[in-house]
Amino acid sequence: MRAASMLRLFSLRGLPWGLGNGGQEKVELTAAEVESLRSELADMEEREAQLKAQLENIDEILRSSRLSGYLYIRSRWAALPGEPPPIDDTDIDDWLPRFIVLHGACLYLYMLCTDLSPLDSTLLSDIVEVGRLPSFKCEDNEMRYAFFILTRHGLRYECSSSSKIKVDAWLSALQADCKLDCGATAPNGSI
Repeated sequence: MRAASMLRLFSLRGLPWGLGNGGQEKVELTAAEVESLRSELADMEEREAQLKAQLENIDEILRSSRLSGYLYIRSRWAALPGEPPPIDDTDIDDWLPRFIVLHGACLYLYMLCTDLSPLDSTLLSDIVEVGRLPSFKCEDNEMRYAFFILTRHGLRYECSSSSKIKVDAWLSALQADCKLDCGATAPNGSI
């Protein structure tokens, strides 16, 4: 009885387990159950092949990237001519963790490091300004260091991390790759 209960605990879904002769466990399957198992096995093998291809793709991108890692990001658009200035939203905590990759002539933003396609991308040639933002404390009292990336289209990415070294590495890499002045400062001086 004990062996039978253990078999039920570790059994595959829907398979009837029973005790056979001489203490040997025996599985009795119908033709439909065998075909269902074959189909499930084929689906699992296909999924495994897709995941391996995905990991190889991610591995290749990360190996050839100049810089990559998680940063907290929020996006802002500059006011168009004739529009009122943007509302001061410094008290809103809308920082979202994103996996950022500096690869070739582009900056890619992924939701997770395992995603195959980016959420967004920006050409380095479209970046007109990169600069440091004042550090701040987030809701959990953790100090965050920040910088911004401004594109010629008026899109402003504000990026932050609890690591000053990481922020400095991103700033220097972006300023070098975009051939920008290292003395760039934040417009309006605040987040």
